[in-house]
Amino acid sequence: MARERSGYPAGMTDQRDRLATYRSMRDFSATPEPAGGDAAPGTGRFVVQRHRARRLHYDVRLEVDGVLASWAVPKGPSLDPKARQLAVHVEDHPIEYFDFEGLIPRGEYGGGDVVVWDWGTWSPSGTDDPAGAIAAGELHFDVSGEKLAGRFVLVRTGKDRSGKEQWLLLHKNDDHAVAGWDPEEHPQSVKTGRTNDEVAAAPEAMWRGDRPAAEAAVDLRHPPPSWDPPTPDELAALDALGRKGRWTVQGLEVALTNLDKVLFPGRDGEPPVTKRDLVRHHAQIAPYMLPFLHDRPVNLHRYPDGVDKPGFWHKEVPSHAPEWLTQWRNEEADPGETVCYAVVDSVAALVWMANFGAVELNPWTSRLPDVHEPTWALIDVDPGERSTFSDILVLARLYRTALEHLGVVAAPKVTGKRGVQIWVPIAGGYSFSDTRGWVEKVSRAIGRTVPDMISWEWQKDRRGGRARLDYTQNAINKTLIAPYSARPAAGAPVSVPITWDELDDPDLRPDRWTVRTVLDRVREAGDPLGELVGRPQRLPEL
Repeated sequence: MARERSGYPAGMTDQRDRLATYRSMRDFSATPEPAGGDAAPGTGRFVVQRHRARRLHYDVRLEVDGVLASWAVPKGPSLDPKARQLAVHVEDHPIEYFDFEGLIPRGEYGGGDVVVWDWGTWSPSGTDDPAGAIAAGELHFDVSGEKLAGRFVLVRTGKDRSGKEQWLLLHKNDDHAVAGWDPEEHPQSVKTGRTNDEVAAAPEAMWRGDRPAAEAAVDLRHPPPSWDPPTPDELAALDALGRKGRWTVQGLEVALTNLDKVLFPGRDGEPPVTKRDLVRHHAQIAPYMLPFLHDRPVNLHRYPDGVDKPGFWHKEVPSHAPEWLTQWRNEEADPGETVCYAVVDSVAALVWMANFGAVELNPWTSRLPDVHEPTWALIDVDPGERSTFSDILVLARLYRTALEHLGVVAAPKVTGKRGVQIWVPIAGGYSFSDTRGWVEKVSRAIGRTVPDMISWEWQKDRRGGRARLDYTQNAINKTLIAPYSARPAAGAPVSVPITWDELDDPDLRPDRWTVRTVLDRVREAGDPLGELVGRPQRLPEL
């Protein structure tokens, strides 16, 4: 019969039961913490994590019977034998938590940043049953870490008003004792050498609690994939095709049709833009465009009969799509909703989209498989009927000032029509509610400075012709036009990322670049937004 231990509910004696409290306090679809798997029982390791949540504290954790017995120590462990540190006995944590260093999302239990402040081995003193000693309220133990060493004692003193056990943590006056030793004088992580501030600004890894423990570590240091443009021979083969044919690009064959069909009327004396021209644009711009598409579902705005005819939204992958086209099945789709989305992750996939008449590509702001977790916070400066582009630039410059003041990295993008968008890269762990709320607060502050220029009305006919600072695009399956996607207008203008300084360029126009000129633009100026892809930025509190 399993032995009952004081301090735990009756019957809560094995590892899974002892983690029940921990699991009940967390939403593992939102927090990057590990949920906990089956760990080998035993003792031997200890870890102390410096944890900045609602208040700074140190989490002292001892490996006991396959879990981490844990105490929150507000002032941290000390080598000073005169120090008597308060330690609050908290729920056991899973063994996978041992080397967790990163971020717990705001709004979750313990939300904040965590570093591995110290780690090493430990052994109980005076008992071969440390779990029993903890239950009895007194544990003597020796540690050998990179900062801590010698004998410590944990003694239970009672409970606070909430029922949490209050303990004292002290160091014995042994050979390892150091008078006046302050843990705050040694803030760096023993795992990475970084401080909490550095981890919060640029976490190198995230734990995904909605995945098996063995797969929970997500390395954020890996750069995104890159793609080569089509070769001159491949482009020559495209030009040699008649009205239709099969084009092999980067090893994949794409069936092309109606290549000489006019999709866009010409502008500024240039000839019309054909489907062949759009195919060429997608193929050549692919190295710059695919980083914004490759791991996301995409919503298509199709104009198969040309942009002079009404277009329509298309999301479901058609049955005639090639087998090599990556697809994602939305298991959460309600009846009547799109189930199977395309994921545009290759040059050939972009080419197929152009042949499909997908003039506008609109990627989700969340990545697979975490479609409820955005990686961009979006700001859409949406012009009204009376708004001039000069008005839009005034609003965009106000965002520039605000974001610079907040220390937030972002990049603007002309839409190819009349507006400007601002894309803000964010770290993992945010929800759409987080990003929508944050963008709304910034936008409301800007709106108060120029109230005559903007309207908060949803309906365009109720805005009085004024611009709207739209924060509502921060929602699942709500999208903005992809960088370098064409727009349905004469000359095939393109949505193009720009630098903040270019907002002051007197020659800037929202539709300045087209499918015929944008490649020269990025070859000369680079991609200021592409540099921000995958940047794990934390949004400051407002």
